[in-house]
Amino acid sequence: MADPRRVIVGITGASGTILGVRLLELLRLMPDVETHLVMSPAAVRTLLIETSYTAEQVQALADHTHSFKDIGAAIASGSFRNEGMIIAPCSVKTLSSVANCTSDDLIARAADVCLKERRRLVLLFRETPLHAGHITLMDQATRSGAILMPAVIGLYYQPQTVMDVIDHLAGRALDLLGMDAGTVRRWSGQPAKETKNDT
Repeated sequence: MADPRRVIVGITGASGTILGVRLLELLRLMPDVETHLVMSPAAVRTLLIETSYTAEQVQALADHTHSFKDIGAAIASGSFRNEGMIIAPCSVKTLSSVANCTSDDLIARAADVCLKERRRLVLLFRETPLHAGHITLMDQATRSGAILMPAVIGLYYQPQTVMDVIDHLAGRALDLLGMDAGTVRRWSGQPAKETKNDT
């Protein structure tokens, strides 16, 4: 029997924990996908501030939940086959760990494993404005193979609610793993309107 498509989701303490929650909800709707969740202690604290979810409710959305400090978990090994990992949201601390190959916790270790095995690692970085240190870390993580996807709002699809924005961002992140969640309103082009300045 073939292995299921496995996706690792890391949720850190940056603002925007709902992004990780929504990813788990969308992945749960895909019958052939097995999810592995790691939440940092800071993520749990931020989750309780920003949402009505408890940590237990979020953990119940995943097929498997791993302890933040369990660096002996299955997802810490390159032999654990998976489609990749999404860290949503990704804090500066976690970005620094990825950029500097520091594996002090399971989120950082699983991310480093994805990079060394040449699997997709998508970082929904949540920080603004940026200083030179942040930009340097983003550059280094990208050079190592990570995909930096700052949680930037798109407006072309005319979102009406915050959840419209969350759905679009979560869907675009899953696009990067080759998975269509059905929540992305895709741009199909629009004829340009001529103005006097165009002539």
